[in-house]
Amino acid sequence: MRVGADSTVRSLVSESTISFGTGESTLRPMMWMFLAILATFLVTRTVTRLIRSGSGGGAGLGNVRIAGTHIHHQVFGILIIIGTGIVLVSATPHGAALDAAAAVFGVGVALTVDEFALWLHLEDVYWTSEGRKSVDAIFCVLVVTGALIGGTSFLSGHVGTATWWASVALLAIDLSLSVICLLKGKVTTGVIGVVISIVALVGAVRLAKPGSWWAARRYTSRPQRAERAAHRYGQRYQARWNRLRDLVAGAPSEERPG
Repeated sequence: MRVGADSTVRSLVSESTISFGTGESTLRPMMWMFLAILATFLVTRTVTRLIRSGSGGGAGLGNVRIAGTHIHHQVFGILIIIGTGIVLVSATPHGAALDAAAAVFGVGVALTVDEFALWLHLEDVYWTSEGRKSVDAIFCVLVVTGALIGGTSFLSGHVGTATWWASVALLAIDLSLSVICLLKGKVTTGVIGVVISIVALVGAVRLAKPGSWWAARRYTSRPQRAERAAHRYGQRYQARWNRLRDLVAGAPSEERPG
């Protein structure tokens, strides 16, 4: 009886199950990664906002400096990603070990993507308007990882069967719609559309953003459509999304740091 009880306990720990109402949902490695990304991002933004306001000193919070050089938290994120990747490839953990590795990897992803704008512009734009791109990037990562929690299979059926070819065709259509979104200047929609097809479809059908590749080549001879696009994605549109970004990550400074 004791052996059976011990195996049951080990099974429960390795599966890491959490009950929701009358059902039960298993926290897969992707769920641990998603939760780690979300929690790390929120904690990181809270800490950086405290440091920025000057109230972090009382709690012992401050920028990390080595030999006078400011070490951005993306550096730690990159090191965590590299270390976790080595472990995943070399040790190929399973069960609770895989869940832990996924969570640690998520921490590294959050720390790195939170400074996406810095490695995109190759300069410190964290608290500038360009820094809002980091919020868009982390939002994409959260949506994609969240959509993959339940598991997904881009191709189904045995290779060469009608079911397999049908899934290949659907995948090709989905990727084509995502590319159209990117050409229309909707980067976030295009990235999310790779895993959520309806998002790619809606983004591909709706108007392109002014200044995008699509608008420059297809709206030149269609002034009414260009005017509609300018109205839809005008200052009110930008202000609405900026308020949401600033609520989550903090409002940017008016000027770039010197």
